[in-house]
Amino acid sequence: MRGAVESKLAELGLSLPDVVPPLAAYQPAVQSGVYVYTAGQLPMVDGKLPLTGKVGAEVTAEEAKDLARICALNALAAVKSVAGDLDRVARVVKVVGFVASASDFTGQPGVLNGASELLGAVLGDKGVHARSAVGVAVLPLDAPVEVEIQVELTEA
Repeated sequence: MRGAVESKLAELGLSLPDVVPPLAAYQPAVQSGVYVYTAGQLPMVDGKLPLTGKVGAEVTAEEAKDLARICALNALAAVKSVAGDLDRVARVVKVVGFVASASDFTGQPGVLNGASELLGAVLGDKGVHARSAVGVAVLPLDAPVEVEIQVELTEA
C-alpha cells in the first residue's frame, strides 16, 4: 500500500528508486530526533551515472537540472529508508546542492532548481525549503551534480 507522497510521485510518472548504496564509509541517511539528514546523493540510475563531466563544458545546464531531479528522487528514497513512510515528512528544511562546474559556469541555482521543483511538485508546501547551490571543481565519480536534503518528520 502506498501513501499520498508515493501516489503523487506515480501521478507525475515517477517512482522511488532503490536506495543508492554508499560509495564509502557512511550511511545514505540518518535520523536524529525528528530530523533526517541524507548523505550527498548522486544522480545514479540503476547503479550508473547517466552523464559525467563538468556543467558548462561536457554537460549542459538543462541536462544538469534533470540530473538534480534524479538526485532529489534518490534523496527521497534515502529518507524513506529511515523514516519508513514519506507521508511522515512534515517539511523539507534545507537542500544543499553541489555542481561540478566549468570555470566560467555561474548557473548553479538554475541547475539546483531541478531538485527544488521536484520536491515542490511531490510535497507541495512541505517541499518549500532553504537552499544552497555551490559550484565545485569535481564530484565523486565525475558526477555533474550532488544533492543532500534535510527533512523534519512528524511523530511516528
